Amino acid sequence: MRPFALNYARPAAQPPVVIPYAYDRTRQLNVLPDGRPAISDHALLKAYGTTTSTAGSKTHFDD
Repeated sequence: MRPFALNYARPAAQPPVVIPYAYDRTRQLNVLPDGRPAISDHALLKAYGTTTSTAGSKTHFDD
């Protein structure tokens, strides 16, 4: 016998995540499409919480 909920329960569809900045390898920081550093956009920081890249995390445990 299968519980009723398992017949109808489905995981919520996750909306696609669009990140409004990209990592610039030459400058070693995240930049906005217009070339400004992502850290300079306070609304972006408020909405996303961080612009931290994972570049250092692979070599340093305390990043």
